[in-house]
Amino acid sequence: MTITLYGIPNCDTVKKARTWLADHQQAFTFHDFKKQGLERATAQQWLTQLPWDVLVNKKGTTWRGLSDERKASIVDADSALELMLENPSIIKRPVLDRDGQFSVAFSSEQYTTLFAG
Repeated sequence: MTITLYGIPNCDTVKKARTWLADHQQAFTFHDFKKQGLERATAQQWLTQLPWDVLVNKKGTTWRGLSDERKASIVDADSALELMLENPSIIKRPVLDRDGQFSVAFSSEQYTTLFAG
């Protein structure tokens, strides 16, 4: 099994997900958006399984900092993709890639279910 966790290291939710994975002996690679950036192909893969409006965090400070015009321009997967590539901090974190199956956000219950099989 290959697991990659995408996020930023100082995000509390990402920290919780990393701790959960370690506590449950799940070997994973951490991909730091801030240092490693985000590849277009990676974000495009996410969008094949996850709705764009789930990936774009409209509750965070990054979204609130956008102009009203920029917010209004995010209307579909293509416009969301461009925004995520311009500013990966807009992505709801963490994004988990478990053998090509993607999930976003973290809760202990969510990860327990994901890793039960």
